[in-house]
Amino acid sequence: MNPTLSGRLLAALLFAAAPVAALADDYPTADRVLFVEACLRDYQGPHFEMVNKCSCAIDTLARQVPYEQFVTMSTAVNANTIGGERGAYIRDVDALQKQIREFRQLQAQAMKSCFIDTSTAKR
Repeated sequence: MNPTLSGRLLAALLFAAAPVAALADDYPTADRVLFVEACLRDYQGPHFEMVNKCSCAIDTLARQVPYEQFVTMSTAVNANTIGGERGAYIRDVDALQKQIREFRQLQAQAMKSCFIDTSTAKR
């Protein structure tokens, strides 16, 4: 095979595969920013350092959980805090509670792997 042709073929294959790899864990920028902002609000530390650590955490989650599953799990976690009868609809569903536990575990692992001191939480 001609070296120039094989180089072009390789370049074409890499170019074609790049969007597939990029979409594998592609979260919308706005959702990444909201996660980082919430992380900055919840955990203390020097601003620039925490921006990097919180960005690391959302990147870690994005590699582990598809975006649609992230939305479902984080929504369940947020809805789980609703008080009263409306909140019971979330708290009484075992499948949602399993997702909540799984998401919290994934989030804790991401925080730990990105060196976020969760003992400084402002919650």
